[in-house]
Amino acid sequence: MPAKTVYYASIGPTLTLYDLDVEAAALTKRGAVTLPANIQYAWPHPSRRTLYVVSSNGGPGVAGDKHFASALAIDPATGALRVHGDPAPLPSRPIHASVDAGGEYLLTAYNNPSNLTVHRINADRTMGAPVVQSEKLDTGIYAHQVLAAPGNRIVMLVTRGNNASAGAPEDPGAIKTFRFNNGMLSNLASVAPGNGPGNGLGFGPRHLDFHPTQPWAFVSIERQNKLYVYKLDADTGLARDPMFVRDTLADPASKAPQGAGPIHVHANGKFVYLTNRTFPASGAGSRKVAEGGENTVVVFAIDAKSGEPERLQNIEGHGVQLRTFGIDPSGRMLAVASIMPLNDGSLPAGIMTYRIGGDGTLSFVRKYDVDVGSAHQFWSGMVTLG
Repeated sequence: MPAKTVYYASIGPTLTLYDLDVEAAALTKRGAVTLPANIQYAWPHPSRRTLYVVSSNGGPGVAGDKHFASALAIDPATGALRVHGDPAPLPSRPIHASVDAGGEYLLTAYNNPSNLTVHRINADRTMGAPVVQSEKLDTGIYAHQVLAAPGNRIVMLVTRGNNASAGAPEDPGAIKTFRFNNGMLSNLASVAPGNGPGNGLGFGPRHLDFHPTQPWAFVSIERQNKLYVYKLDADTGLARDPMFVRDTLADPASKAPQGAGPIHVHANGKFVYLTNRTFPASGAGSRKVAEGGENTVVVFAIDAKSGEPERLQNIEGHGVQLRTFGIDPSGRMLAVASIMPLNDGSLPAGIMTYRIGGDGTLSFVRKYDVDVGSAHQFWSGMVTLG
């Protein structure tokens, strides 16, 4: 029998478990666990017996003053979660976390101030102590994701930067790379297009994902609604310049304020998926969105020889702020979560499910409306049980 896969989604500090029916592209709610603060991101241990969750009483536009990394034991039969050991305090609001390939370290990214920490994972998979870094790390501006690259010897920190605003110039974005050895990081490179190394103007990356068999990284460029494809490089982590650049919007000329979202490569390596998200019309936390924007899931085909992406589909997302999504291991179902409703009640927050066809394109199946109250449905993802 194939291993069971479940879906988790958070609202504020509560993380809910859903059973998955891939054939029907359906979800069934089973239970929930409450964390010390609002959930920001989660990542499973390679054993798939523990889920690491970072949380904060901060949020978009709110710094907060209580921040944690928690280990949750996963029931291998049902996916039910229980707190496993004491949470580790974190220095500021975390925005992303992941576990290295060896399952020995939790990597955590922070956006404001931009930062990166490493915590040991104990032998029993509880949270361990932070690893004190000997070198001052170049963590850029507004970090948004941290991942160990294939081979587990390089860590990549995706730093988004910020758009120019009244009275303030644009903050450059970049992908920062580090050597990684026994939990210790050392500066390696700052990868960004521009007039010189690390220039980064007009470059606002959010997330990246790796091809399962080829030395390619696919990068979601939030601030410019682009997809960049880079070749991996043994010396710098990524090549200086991308191999390919593609638009993610159906109408690249749109003037609506919006950005690209998370990105995942299909397990078969033939397709890559990301989201487009319309931004709030005014202010952090606003639940009104600008007119004319695009809230879609985008599908690209990947050329097997060159890595060149070809946009196949922009399908309606049936929600605003499509912040996270997951693909089941068989590659037949995708579930995407919107973080909030519209103010007028015309579009609730929800979880939307899609079938993935043999050609990689999506067909919408259903939306599960979710009452988030004043909170956000900030993280969701699929985990195959160990």
